[in-house]
Amino acid sequence: MNRSAAARKLKPRSAGKPDIELGKRIRLRRVEQNISQSELADKLGVSFQQVQKYEKGVNRVGAARLQQVATALDVPVTFFYDGDNKAREVESLLFLDSAFSLRLLRAYSKIKDQTVQRQLVSLMESIATNED
Repeated sequence: MNRSAAARKLKPRSAGKPDIELGKRIRLRRVEQNISQSELADKLGVSFQQVQKYEKGVNRVGAARLQQVATALDVPVTFFYDGDNKAREVESLLFLDSAFSLRLLRAYSKIKDQTVQRQLVSLMESIATNED
């Protein structure tokens, strides 16, 4: 088999686990900033479907595009990678995979009475236990 035939048989590199994690971090920051996919897409000059693909890890985000995303979301590029001081903070927030989760957390943080906070947590835990 000659070299060109071998090259044709190689599959192009597809998105993988690191791309999915990167997409989760993009989504996390976008939701945190209260920016819609369409608004981010406009800032990047792409369609909102493309932003969806980035966030789901279906399409890979190139270095230049990642810089644009970081600028649009007002974070350093390192925000999207492990190994920096924010890695633990980001990992702990990745459970916020929906706008609803973030709304719940924001509402909870507005409650000033610690007794009410404890009661709410107890209620949520009770509901979760009954779901099992």
